[in-house]
Amino acid sequence: MVKKFSHIDNTGKAKMVDVGDKPIQERSAIAEGKIILKPETIQLVNQNLVKKGDVLTVAQIAGIQAAKKTSELIPLCHPLMLNFIEVKLETHTDGITATATVKCNDKTGVEMEALTAVNVALLTVYDMCKAVDKEMQIVNVRLLGKEKK
Repeated sequence: MVKKFSHIDNTGKAKMVDVGDKPIQERSAIAEGKIILKPETIQLVNQNLVKKGDVLTVAQIAGIQAAKKTSELIPLCHPLMLNFIEVKLETHTDGITATATVKCNDKTGVEMEALTAVNVALLTVYDMCKAVDKEMQIVNVRLLGKEKK
């Protein structure tokens, strides 16, 4: 049996899912991704010497803002009142990992908000470092888990 997609109507057209009858529940999601950087670029980031400013702080704030704007960016996402957004960026020898945790009490989950936060945080790193690193790659963006209680 093929599972019916909730975002497609009987004629095959996209639609927003009606969550009106679903219960409000505590929901959370965690996503992560990585941007591969040259060692010299990581050194500049760690020493706060990138000309555009404090890469890690700006990317963290960009990720938080992005989570709040997810329903404006992705057409079929419901606007949610988010209780908590945390975006952590960690430097490694080969790049920077972004991890986002998002929580709400609502009728639908926050996976898209966590994934959007990670993507925008990593894109912000890309934007701030593009003048010094032409080989950056954003990789392995994925949902690590989601939960509802």
